[in-house]
Amino acid sequence: MHLTKEAFGNTFVWGVSTAAYQIEGAHEHDGKGLSIWDVFVQKKNKIFQNHTGDIACDFYNRYIEDLRLMHRMHIRHYRFSISWSRIMPLGTGTINQEGVDFYNRLIDLALELGIQPWLTLYHWDLPHALELRGGWVNRAVKDWFGDYVGLCVKYFGDRVKHWMVLNEPTVFSAAGYFFGVHAPGKKGLDNFLAVAHHAALSQAHGARIIKSLQQDSMVGTTFSCSHVEPFSNRERDIIAARKADVLLNRLFIEPLLGMGYPTSEIKVLRRIEKHIKQHDEADLKFDMDFIGLQNYTREIIRYALFVPFLQAKIVSAKERKVAMTAMNWEVYPESIYHILQKYSAYSNIPPLIITENGAAFTDQVVDGKVDDVQRRQYLQDALRQVLRAKQEGVDVRGYFVWTFLDNFEWAEGYYPRFGLVHVDFETQKRIVKSSGQWYANFIAPA
Repeated sequence: MHLTKEAFGNTFVWGVSTAAYQIEGAHEHDGKGLSIWDVFVQKKNKIFQNHTGDIACDFYNRYIEDLRLMHRMHIRHYRFSISWSRIMPLGTGTINQEGVDFYNRLIDLALELGIQPWLTLYHWDLPHALELRGGWVNRAVKDWFGDYVGLCVKYFGDRVKHWMVLNEPTVFSAAGYFFGVHAPGKKGLDNFLAVAHHAALSQAHGARIIKSLQQDSMVGTTFSCSHVEPFSNRERDIIAARKADVLLNRLFIEPLLGMGYPTSEIKVLRRIEKHIKQHDEADLKFDMDFIGLQNYTREIIRYALFVPFLQAKIVSAKERKVAMTAMNWEVYPESIYHILQKYSAYSNIPPLIITENGAAFTDQVVDGKVDDVQRRQYLQDALRQVLRAKQEGVDVRGYFVWTFLDNFEWAEGYYPRFGLVHVDFETQKRIVKSSGQWYANFIAPA
């Protein structure tokens, strides 16, 4: 399939995505409070080589040069997140004006350069002060979050029209509160189920607040999703794959669409009912203007007797001896086509936008250049699959690359590089990789 920007249509949105904790640095500057990630990275052996996001890409101090670079690369849509603890150091109450001023400067410069801001309200960095009060496990988080969302609309809503309420609730609830491998490092099924329900409530609550304050806004939320296939045609592998699909792809979208939680395949999920109060089922539902999908790979699932609750496990890409990224994820661009088809099959689904897609590879700087052939190929192959879905009738309206800059990649630290732009974390020098040059040329105005 010949790949051209024109094939996607004139209104298709092209952009890049980043997240506050992963790029901003300045973790204690200008009145910012601690987030759960600021605290978590200080624990020994939680992060690859004990890396932290204390400085990261120093975007807080370098946003002017970075936005200008974005502009030179013809990027006209920029998805970034607000650091809750930068504008509300304790999560509630006191406002940090210096934090608000930073985001106002960022938004103003983006607009001056012709770059539309798409704001993610929560990208995993809960204020630590709220975690001390139970964080996402505490039902009060819905109201804390609602107050924060209202403030963001008040301060930025005169210029920002595109909003994303949560980033990947499946990941932050499972990795942060069930497995304990992400901040705040809690474990256990009860924690996970409480967090999942409170996040699902907050997802709709935040959207309602934005719409009530700004009727002409475009409001969505984003979901991590992986195409799931059984390891074999044996019935127990098929059942295991169905269970994995519930957790990876269905847990948050279905209550949002008014379908309730998908508990029929996984009996233990029914324990979420103890967290559900009167009116919650109606409150979980909201008609978003769009849904953001974030896809990187597929997962092959097999039956596993000794895995608690699920009796299912992922068969790793390494085990299957297939091509992998630096995250040990299978290189499988067709996954994005299957995911677009899957979500578009819901009867009342709004338009879809790919809000993250990309690949991490081990990049080398040679003679001042980074020729990242694998990433360039990955992006081209993924876009062919997006176009394939679009041509088959899927209402997909945009594509954001993860990510603009190499950054702090959570538990993996600085090892995996996803950026279109290479960052030397010692000197903070930026080099546009060949994938970034290709993307810039691809989306350039005719």
